[in-house]
Amino acid sequence: MRILLILVLLTLAGVIGAAVYFRTVSMPAEVWHVDPARVTPPASPNFAWLIGAEAPVFDMAPEALGLRIEAIATAEGAERIAGDPASGQITYVVRSRLMGFPDAISIRLVPLDQGTRMEIFSRSRFGYSDMGVNGARVARWIAALSGS
Repeated sequence: MRILLILVLLTLAGVIGAAVYFRTVSMPAEVWHVDPARVTPPASPNFAWLIGAEAPVFDMAPEALGLRIEAIATAEGAERIAGDPASGQITYVVRSRLMGFPDAISIRLVPLDQGTRMEIFSRSRFGYSDMGVNGARVARWIAALSGS
């Protein structure tokens, strides 16, 4: 019984230690702030990537779209680590609620004759699979920008 208690306490200490690490690990902009159209996606399925014809187009100027993205990202607890809405390229970090796993979301706004294309690359820093978290986030942000 005593060994079981020790094992439970060690496991609990490990989980707490991991959560502290994941919540405080640095996400340097020089590594994570990338142009979605110029990256090679990872071999693992822990990302969502929309560029070119796959990327959504919105009927608004890049600056206005950037401000809407900023509001949506901030409402979800995202922290901007590089760029700004006016520059047309922004990178955010979002951490999972329970363990604080960091995901980086890089967005590039491409002005078109009519509207703006939003290219986006959302990826997990740790792990092989994100269980669809990045894809769901991208879909949620696009839906919010589309007004649905």
